[in-house]
Amino acid sequence: MTDKTIAPETTALMIVDLQNDFLDPLGAYGRAGVSSPEIAALPDRVLPVANAMRSCGGWIVSTQFTLVPGKNGEPFISPHLKKLRPFLGAGDFAPGSWGQALIDRLQPADLSVEKVAYSAFYMSRLEWILKKAGFETLVFCGIVTNGGVATTARDAHVRDFHTIILSDGCAGHSPQVHENTIADLSTISEVTTCTEMTARLGRL
Repeated sequence: MTDKTIAPETTALMIVDLQNDFLDPLGAYGRAGVSSPEIAALPDRVLPVANAMRSCGGWIVSTQFTLVPGKNGEPFISPHLKKLRPFLGAGDFAPGSWGQALIDRLQPADLSVEKVAYSAFYMSRLEWILKKAGFETLVFCGIVTNGGVATTARDAHVRDFHTIILSDGCAGHSPQVHENTIADLSTISEVTTCTEMTARLGRL
């Protein structure tokens, strides 16, 4: 899609699910041995964009996947996720926990929103705070490309936000699925790289 002029005060870097329980070796996924080099590489790629966003006066918004604990601390887990990740249990991605938090390397976020499904808009306060803050442009990075990133970006698009996808600022467990998803998202969003976005923000 054609590049659009962006203004720092109405622009946010949307960091989707780059949390300790996903990325840190001591987190839920790390303890279970579930990781990928593409996902592990994301913080170093995203950090220059986050720093450039902060320097030009833009915002950092973190969406944080959350497993809401029920009785006795056992979390409510959707059937598809339970089948896919049977190791998840009490304490993982718990609200306010270390595991649920944005990784230290990308802290701090100006705004944080809990999410319980692929889309961070689903049954959350995200749309409310984005509108209150006056955002027009959302720059997406995070995990996984074909899950939380794609679903949230599409939901943002239908809500008339201008969306930008950082093609190398997102990753999944399959490089091919990642590439296919980026190609699909290019029909509704700008697509650029972390290096290009860092330079673009530096000119604002």
